[in-house]
Amino acid sequence: MSTYSVDFNKGIMNEGDISRLLATMKKALAGGKLTVGFLGGSITQGSLSSTPELCYAYRVYEWWTKKFPKAEFTYVNAGIGGTTSQFGVARVQDDLLQYAPDFTIIEFSVNDENTEHFKETYEGLVRKVYSDEHMPAMVLVHNIMYNNGYSAEDMHLQIGKAYNLPCVSMKSSVYPMVVDGTIKNAEITPDDLHPNDAGHELLAGLITNFLEKVYEKAIAGVEPGVINTELPKALTANEYQFSTRYQNHNSNPVMKGFEADPTVQNHITETFRKGFTAWKEGDSITFEVEGTGVAVQYRKSVPKPTPIAKVVVDGDEENGIFLDGNFDEDWGDCIYIDTVTKHTENKVHTVEVKIVEAHEDDVVPFYLVSVIGSK
Repeated sequence: MSTYSVDFNKGIMNEGDISRLLATMKKALAGGKLTVGFLGGSITQGSLSSTPELCYAYRVYEWWTKKFPKAEFTYVNAGIGGTTSQFGVARVQDDLLQYAPDFTIIEFSVNDENTEHFKETYEGLVRKVYSDEHMPAMVLVHNIMYNNGYSAEDMHLQIGKAYNLPCVSMKSSVYPMVVDGTIKNAEITPDDLHPNDAGHELLAGLITNFLEKVYEKAIAGVEPGVINTELPKALTANEYQFSTRYQNHNSNPVMKGFEADPTVQNHITETFRKGFTAWKEGDSITFEVEGTGVAVQYRKSVPKPTPIAKVVVDGDEENGIFLDGNFDEDWGDCIYIDTVTKHTENKVHTVEVKIVEAHEDDVVPFYLVSVIGSK
């Protein structure tokens, strides 16, 4: 039990439609086989928990196993540190939905920026998961930066309410206690972002507090009723719901100097896999990408220097974007996304990435992880 007395009810920002959750719990009460899945950034991955079993995701998974001892559960943690919902929607099928989750947490509020762009990418992700054929129950989780209160919750909550989904928030429950000094920052997070074991426990408590309320209805015999499968009209242009990643295992780009990385990917957190590398100025790689928008995903490297590239869509050099692989932080190599075009004509676009600057003392190659087409 947590040593902190937190009113987690204050963190329920939207109860939403609980019919899918009730149906999932009914299945669990009957002793079915269920999958509990989590998609998010480093907090979901379990960053700064002392063991994987003490991260919030595993604690929530354990809540399910303890509440429903007759059921058989599978745990899927699809958290990847330093990633946004823009990457999330492009990978959710491979990393989560292929396992047919019955219950899913989505957590990106401290990775996304509080902008219209990430409102749109987040909506695409929510729509992708909500419309999956297995109809998973969803809870949207909103974390926060504890030193300044920053998160993308304002944008994300608009999506949650529009889709009538359960939404829970650390900003409205735990953060006020940090502000007034009841909880000291350092007691729950060493860097004002990633929770330690105590912080993960609080986050799990926020989620399971809501699940307990639904559980009480489930054991009381409340029926799920008709489960809604229809998507509401999108709030945004919704360009990202059907995003596709082009990597070396599923595309045939024209390569001049670039080489496919043959390293086997053993886990989704090994993000610098299935991509392409290049060292020399003038090296290029060209894709044909279908959709209305194009983004490129590449490595920003702590070891420096590394080459710099430029991406150009449909020969439009003037609006090309430079891809600087040299990372100006030191916490680790970053898998980075630059949005090159969006809301353009839905067609097959030519996407060229070319090395425009290389150095005699480069210590690592430029690493292109993927090109992402969205529509």
